[in-house]
Amino acid sequence: MSETRCGVVAIVGRPNVGKSTLMNHLIGQKVSITSRKPQTTRHRIHGILSRDDYQIVFADTPGIHAGQERALNRAMNDAALSALNDVDVICFMVDGLKWTEGDEHVLKLLERAGDTPVLLLVNKVDNLEDKQVLLPHLQDLAGRFSFAEIIPVSALRGHNLEALEKALAERLPEGEFWFEEDQLTDRSLRFMAAEIIREKVVRQLGQEVPHQITVEIDLWEDGPKVTDIAASILVERRGQKKILIGDQGARIKQIGTQARQDIERLIERKVMLNLWVKIKAGWSDDERALRSLGYDQQQ
Repeated sequence: MSETRCGVVAIVGRPNVGKSTLMNHLIGQKVSITSRKPQTTRHRIHGILSRDDYQIVFADTPGIHAGQERALNRAMNDAALSALNDVDVICFMVDGLKWTEGDEHVLKLLERAGDTPVLLLVNKVDNLEDKQVLLPHLQDLAGRFSFAEIIPVSALRGHNLEALEKALAERLPEGEFWFEEDQLTDRSLRFMAAEIIREKVVRQLGQEVPHQITVEIDLWEDGPKVTDIAASILVERRGQKKILIGDQGARIKQIGTQARQDIERLIERKVMLNLWVKIKAGWSDDERALRSLGYDQQQ
């Protein structure tokens, strides 16, 4: 019997560099929500990639940022930083030719990683018009940290992901698989459904409503043919509620339709989805409210 390998890979970086897109593409199915708005991912979400002789458990993390003004920001940073503990490989993702103060902040935090190998992933290389500028940029990055390897990728287009997967697999420790080979995430269906709803809200609203939005699943009942789900979308102000509902309820109806279709694909059965918009003032800066919403459960 051939040996198997299994380990945890943390994907870290500043907000909105493509971490969730990368994990979803590697696994072949969406397990972490995405949008063009930064800080979309709030929890550390494990995605599972299984091959014949290895299993990679990815920890997709919230974007690490220097600002910690609100309790929600602190909770997101804690989730990201805790991913650096007890992992086998770290993927540090940056955006093309950009190098920002946010990237520098993450790099300094990686000094805590000790002997854990860090792979630098330079994302969105497919967008470069002049590919000749990439090599000197990679040489500059190589001088900033003792990276185990530097790999240019395109998370969205799937460019060079085979090379990335190979580099990760060969660094995994020997061991038995932790999860069943057909399992894609360790998160519950209720959590995934709530994240799908939140994704549709963030994508639908763009810049109209900030990130002070969260979703709670109030009801989940599996009937003979249909699963009934009721969920509350929590906002902080009355004006946000009005924007979210839209003219004569048109916007919340569209969000519900898009979310229901994705949830049906996720659980592979018909869904009846009811959404309610509720005001919970100050929830994103209330430590107790955050705990009740699961923001301290970063396993």
